Amino acid sequence: MRVPAFSALLTDAGREVLERVDPKEAAADRLGTASALRADPRVAALDPHLPVPELVNALLTQVDLRERGRAKFGDRAREMYFTPDGLEQSTRRTVAEYRAARTAATADPAGGAAGDLCCGIGADLLALAEHGVPVEGVDADPLTVAVARANIAALGLEGLARVREGKAEAVAPDAYPLLFCDPARRSGRGRVFDPAAYSPPWDTATRLAEGSEAACLKAAPGIPHEALPAGADAEWVSVDGELKETALWFGALAEGVRRRATVLREPKASPPSERGAVHLDEEPGLGPAPVAPPLRYLYDPDPAVVRSHLVAEAAARVEGALLDERIAYFTSDQAVTSPLWRVLEVTDTLPFSLKRLRSALRGRGAGSVTIKKRGSAVDTERLRRSLKPSGSEPVTVVLTRIGQRPFCLLCREVDGGREA
Repeated sequence: MRVPAFSALLTDAGREVLERVDPKEAAADRLGTASALRADPRVAALDPHLPVPELVNALLTQVDLRERGRAKFGDRAREMYFTPDGLEQSTRRTVAEYRAARTAATADPAGGAAGDLCCGIGADLLALAEHGVPVEGVDADPLTVAVARANIAALGLEGLARVREGKAEAVAPDAYPLLFCDPARRSGRGRVFDPAAYSPPWDTATRLAEGSEAACLKAAPGIPHEALPAGADAEWVSVDGELKETALWFGALAEGVRRRATVLREPKASPPSERGAVHLDEEPGLGPAPVAPPLRYLYDPDPAVVRSHLVAEAAARVEGALLDERIAYFTSDQAVTSPLWRVLEVTDTLPFSLKRLRSALRGRGAGSVTIKKRGSAVDTERLRRSLKPSGSEPVTVVLTRIGQRPFCLLCREVDGGREA
């Protein structure tokens, strides 16, 4: 999609045509929808200097992206604008709002506009503006800049947000009183995993953040711990059990917590009592967690807890112990519920063998079987086909390793228990 074709969608006539396209019909019959649009004189009139097929492609691309964008932005996506890469790399609205709320608590609106480098389509920029933080977005791609501007206008945030074209590498560390940077982690060949290959490169991004009075730097959730700057707070964020990102906080935005796991819930996917951020912070001097055989309850920590290396802190909250010092399961004689982990009651513990497992499942009257594993080389799909349960009881099978031996634990979900 080129900038002129996208700009045609922003006219009154373009918005009207865009609204008339049914996303379900377009998804079910893209060819038929495209033919109808090519025959519609209103489409050709959007920009007489552009080929009609290009305008039709821009319309259908936007319809498709808006529908896909609902997974990240909810119903708001119907009034927003996207590019394929911009949607793929954009921050989920739940995460952007959480981070913006933390930033707004520190930011001084009278101190000048914050800078959002590599702002993309504007997900974080919009969240900052909606929390009252004046912000200027910077992005090197002209189409992306046009899309971000369109989103600012669509949400009525022109008084607090603006976007300009430019490269993050050209920004001075002290150019903004508050800096946010989300380096691009995709190239023409797909997703980039090496921080040195980010755009801007990781050393450039960290130099900008370290030179600012207050800064937040976003990274992939799997960034190596050795790549984390020594002076930053690192926060791993998950949403509904899916690890989303690592946020690094610098200067006035740092709280002195070297490592933190944060669990968020999508509003539509959780009851009011479970919404909001739940944190687990590093406890300096805690030391490694003890190791013990399986007790009454097994704890499966959230991916944010695992990736932040805070399993020992999680186990300490329930007076628990690890099953194995290299595996992120821990066990306790008490049931404590929390969004930070899943609690299972252990009914059987046995060395792994297919024959033993089948027999134990028959003895439990197992019907539906959920299989989870850590530290196990077993092919879970092949195992599932081999079990052939015939009962009616739901059972969770946990495959793991204790020492050098493979084990399986038969468990059932815990609904109650005291809250952490």
